[in-house]
Amino acid sequence: MDYAKESLRLHYEWKGKLEVTPRAAVNSREALSLAYTPGVAQPCLEIQKDPDKSYELTRRWNTVAVITDGSAVLGLGNIGPEAGMPVMEGKCVLFKAFGDVDAIPLCIRSQDVEEVVKTVSLLAGSFGGINLEDIAAPRCFEIETRLKGLCDIPVFHDDQHGTAIIALAGLTNALKVVGKRMDEVRIVINGVGAAGSSVYRLLMRAGAKHIILCDKPGILCAGVTEGMTSHMAELAALTNQEGRTGKLADALAGADVFLGFSAPGLVTTDMVKTMNRDAIIFACANPTPEIFPDDAKAGGAAVVSTGRSDYPNQINNVLAFPGIFRGALDARASDINDDMKLAAAAALAGLIPDEELSADYIIPAAFDPRVKDAVAAAVKQAAYDSGVARI
Repeated sequence: MDYAKESLRLHYEWKGKLEVTPRAAVNSREALSLAYTPGVAQPCLEIQKDPDKSYELTRRWNTVAVITDGSAVLGLGNIGPEAGMPVMEGKCVLFKAFGDVDAIPLCIRSQDVEEVVKTVSLLAGSFGGINLEDIAAPRCFEIETRLKGLCDIPVFHDDQHGTAIIALAGLTNALKVVGKRMDEVRIVINGVGAAGSSVYRLLMRAGAKHIILCDKPGILCAGVTEGMTSHMAELAALTNQEGRTGKLADALAGADVFLGFSAPGLVTTDMVKTMNRDAIIFACANPTPEIFPDDAKAGGAAVVSTGRSDYPNQINNVLAFPGIFRGALDARASDINDDMKLAAAAALAGLIPDEELSADYIIPAAFDPRVKDAVAAAVKQAAYDSGVARI
């Protein structure tokens, strides 16, 4: 199938993938008076006395805003807010289909941090959570951090944390397949944008100790500043305690794990051959990975994952964000913190019993019906345990 051509045809036919469906009937004068004026004044007054009543008297309890500035839409780049709307609508459909969460796309006509932060913070009272989407790094980091400080509802940048949760779940099981430990393996992460940076931080929280970060300048190393952004320099100061330098090929020599969130074709079969025995390769550049699975296996890789649906072990964020928000909303959480992310990853990994694990089955499939409930339950419990649940 020509997906581009057929998708365009369907989008013309659909004229949008979302619509508003009322939950209250207004088919009589009495019904209208109850759903709207004069009866509606009473819930308004209840909420005025206690704003938290908005969770009980409106749909806020189950509604998430999907927000973008259009600066990093899929692999299309900075195409603007209107052009990003089809993706945001699609994200909202996934929220409903996989998490029974109502989601509203909001595409902001600004890429100024101050304007985006102010806009979202002023709208937060209408929602139970905020999902930031397709906002370019490093601006996305500041926007999320500041909104977390301003909003009393969860703020979650899925390009960062959703990817990190799936990668951690997959790596947890991949290490079981090859009989290695998280705190012992040498890990190389290539690409320190939104996804790669968050994967690094979550892996460290999960017990990883030996991580090398790479990007366009090569291995990130404190004191080596040529070609590095301030964001890269900040990460360089936190990792690579051995002070290794060089390019990606140098980093991969003697490594056990490669996690790529970068660009097509950056890893070769010969580079994989220099890695340790039973290497693990997560080549997540999409749609063309850093190395295709057959080429990675030819170099000796034992477990290979990509972001594509036509190969095993797909790193697909739909495994995470619907269940994460379902659990956070059910707990009326004020935040989605690291404990909740780790719980989500453990729940995903735990869906596959050890006896069923294999090189081609380290992560549940996107349509596995167990995923939403398992992730939601784990996240909800972690919200209670970490003190961010409000019911």
